Amino acid sequence: MARDASELAHCLAREAEAVCRYYLSNGRRQGRYWLVGDVHNTPGRSMFVRLQDSPKGPAGKWTDAATGEHGDLLDIVRESLGLPDFRAVAEEARRFLKLPRAKPEGASKPARPITAVGSQEAARRLFAISGPIEGTVVETYLHRRGIARVYHGGSLRFHPRCYYRPDEHLPTETWPAMIAAVTDLDGGITGVHRTWLDPDGFDRVRLGKAPVDTPRRAMGDLLGNAVRFGVADDDVLVAGEGIETMLSLRCVLPTLPMAAALSANHLSAMLLSSSLRRLYIARDADAAGDAVRAILTQRAAAAGIEAITLSPRLGDFNEDLYIFGLDALRTALRMQLVPEDVSRFLLLSTAVA
Repeated sequence: MARDASELAHCLAREAEAVCRYYLSNGRRQGRYWLVGDVHNTPGRSMFVRLQDSPKGPAGKWTDAATGEHGDLLDIVRESLGLPDFRAVAEEARRFLKLPRAKPEGASKPARPITAVGSQEAARRLFAISGPIEGTVVETYLHRRGIARVYHGGSLRFHPRCYYRPDEHLPTETWPAMIAAVTDLDGGITGVHRTWLDPDGFDRVRLGKAPVDTPRRAMGDLLGNAVRFGVADDDVLVAGEGIETMLSLRCVLPTLPMAAALSANHLSAMLLSSSLRRLYIARDADAAGDAVRAILTQRAAAAGIEAITLSPRLGDFNEDLYIFGLDALRTALRMQLVPEDVSRFLLLSTAVA
């Protein structure tokens, strides 16, 4: 069977453009590639099929930049028609190879840049094809992190088989993942952050993340942007590094807008809204957290924004929530918020809860 598949794939590759025109008719040729939405012939430009042999690889190989899926032309035949097994795919491929060939179309429309893996478009597509977190391993993961109520405001989604590639020399793996939208001040998605999760359970070493080298990765345009929970253009904002850190604070302050910049460097460069008048900096208790606090405080002062530091008892606010509990976290924050915001956000959220 392997030999038959290899020979059929090679024969199809010699007719790569004809295969694409037949099975991926909603796409079009651009340069040396055929662009389409996905292997199911959805309109779009996220998936590209190599039409000619090149130093980057042989003709007929394809990659979906939005999902990381890849394969050959036999995969296209199978997926586009929904064929059940290799026998049906082989019969269809042989039938196609016997068809008379029409002349290729003339000059195609000017080429557009191919959607690159890690681009904003790929990030938006990944977020779009992901689903709600409720009832999934994402919700379980967050609950096990001590976040009993997940006030994410639609910024988090779940993908059951998100592609993970250790490096360019190793095969791609799939793991369930929490997908977080990275947005600009206008709410437009500029990237996503992926947290690959262990479907088999939670332990205190990996804290529920998948057993891979880098279980957290971001893609897209991150600089200046953040994962936002709540309205971005409000007059008060809490900004910090990690998603779990900010969701822990949201357990106590669900109506206060927050932003997770995903790293200390990105937090120090996060764009501040022109409507912002008070910025709470939820620092991590380490040297990077101290440096971010200094930089953000200086930037806020230059913009006429009041900057106030929120400090955890342990390493970060998620650790505080997990170890000390919700009531202790609420008490600690009450002492660090200005009285106006205690009345506006903390007391109101307590009454609602």
